Amino acid sequence: MNPFLAMILTFAAALGWLRLVDFFAHQGWLESRLSRKIIHIGTGPIFVLCWLLFPEVWYARWLAALVPFAITVQFALIGFGVMKDEASVRAMSRSGDPREILRGPLYYGIMFVLLTLVFWKDSPVGMTALMIMCGGDGIADLVGRYFNSPKLFHSPEKSIAGSLGVFFGGWILSALILAVYVALGIFAGPFSRFMLPVTVIAVAATLVESLPQKDIDNVTVTLTAALLGYFLF
Repeated sequence: MNPFLAMILTFAAALGWLRLVDFFAHQGWLESRLSRKIIHIGTGPIFVLCWLLFPEVWYARWLAALVPFAITVQFALIGFGVMKDEASVRAMSRSGDPREILRGPLYYGIMFVLLTLVFWKDSPVGMTALMIMCGGDGIADLVGRYFNSPKLFHSPEKSIAGSLGVFFGGWILSALILAVYVALGIFAGPFSRFMLPVTVIAVAATLVESLPQKDIDNVTVTLTAALLGYFLF
């Protein structure tokens, strides 16, 4: 496929997903916290699967990275109050304050840009780190809120259920994406050779996410996964 057409289709898929969830949140069909996590979980797999549309040209990764870059710039403009977008604020903030977008969502977009440029589809490292961020950190909050379980002794605001959500959410999403890439011949099989590295990375990401920190999990969890993946894959 023409790389510029691939970029347009990727942008359409990513923006379409964001706007769909924004619309549901704006209509009141989804609470803001839930819509925020749905965006968090779903955007990554859509974006990484769209990498398959790009041909093997040196600038393909740069065109692909323009998609999260443009969306991240939009997040920054909304967060700073330069751009008004009530639907996005409702979907991506907990309290309705646009400045919240300058934390988690902004870091989320920056990680997408960096890992796309550094690893691209030549390596399982970047996509695994992104899936750990999307599936792990995204699902943790949902599981932690909907299932009562003991709190972590070192991090009272987080729970055992949430930590299990980090592990299984990140592991499953990583495994699904890698399975697609192996099945299409992008990565040499067998698929089973990826499972031990993914498991180790998911465990490490779970431990990092469990630390008593706020709003920087998208950075700490993702960089931990990328660093371990660099040595394990």
